[in-house]
Amino acid sequence: GHAEASVVGEVDGDVAQKGTIARGDSKLDPRQLLRQHLAPLPTRDRTVAAVADQPVPHALDLDVAQGDFFALLGPNGAGKSTTLGIVCSLVQKTAGQVKILGIDIDQDFAKAKYALGVVPQEFNFSQFEKVEDIILTQAGYYGMPMKEARPRCERLLKDLGLWDKRNGAARMLSGGMKRRLMIAKALSHEPKILFLDEPTAGVDVELRRDMWEMVRGLRETGVTVILTTHYIEEAEEMADRIGIINRGRILLVDETRALMDKLGARELRLHLQEPLPTIPEAVAQENLTLSEDGSELVFRFDASAEQTGVAALLRKLDAAGIAFRDLNTRESSLEEIFVSLVRGDAE
Repeated sequence: GHAEASVVGEVDGDVAQKGTIARGDSKLDPRQLLRQHLAPLPTRDRTVAAVADQPVPHALDLDVAQGDFFALLGPNGAGKSTTLGIVCSLVQKTAGQVKILGIDIDQDFAKAKYALGVVPQEFNFSQFEKVEDIILTQAGYYGMPMKEARPRCERLLKDLGLWDKRNGAARMLSGGMKRRLMIAKALSHEPKILFLDEPTAGVDVELRRDMWEMVRGLRETGVTVILTTHYIEEAEEMADRIGIINRGRILLVDETRALMDKLGARELRLHLQEPLPTIPEAVAQENLTLSEDGSELVFRFDASAEQTGVAALLRKLDAAGIAFRDLNTRESSLEEIFVSLVRGDAE
């Protein structure tokens, strides 16, 4: 598919400092190692984006600024993981350009790759390797000397509650702990950009909270976070900006709060003193509904409009002698906005 994506920022210094890599006896300059092992694979060995009968990104134009927490939302098969695969050069794009911190991945993917940390949906480590060794080996791939890798590994495993499991095989971890291990692995080389592809799938509530607490800490250090998720409430709470993708196309990109203000409606719920059989003609209007049991009136309005209609409705109710014992307002959730946009795109 056609892709146009970039993450704005700067790269300071070389891809990796010269030094002994963390694992093994090789004395190769880590930059040589990166170029040997992280360069894009030949086209014949790479997954091609244009797979028959599958939605793929096309005419996708997306910019994510350095330091952003960006959430990409979409239903199953919308193209979220394919988009991530294109950026990481795991999926072959047929046209377009991808830049990571200003580096074109077609020109110098090894250098661009050094800025990326990726947490995929599937487990990406050896189940029989020790937990600590998985992190140290990954740091070594990126040229981090052992004297830096060990304290980095210890800090990550402690932050993610895995320190006590460091000497055990990865296969002995629970599913939630394996998710944590993938995050630690992705952060082993201190990337400037972190991709989280459905990171909390199958994770318990407590771990999810701990995970997001850690992600908040990363943001404070300037790490750019790009998230794909089905947990829309997480995107609503965490993300600075949200993009909605469906059938390989970006439907919109906006700041989370601005999106909620522009597309989210509000509801005024009036709990009546006495149930009504129907809405009286004196107050009837298109955006006013009555609950099935007749005990509640629901009025939908645009909070950003100059005239919301709330005051006028309350006056009409008073004139008609309709009393209410309580009222409250509710804002549309991001989930409702998301469902509305995806359904509208399908029609």
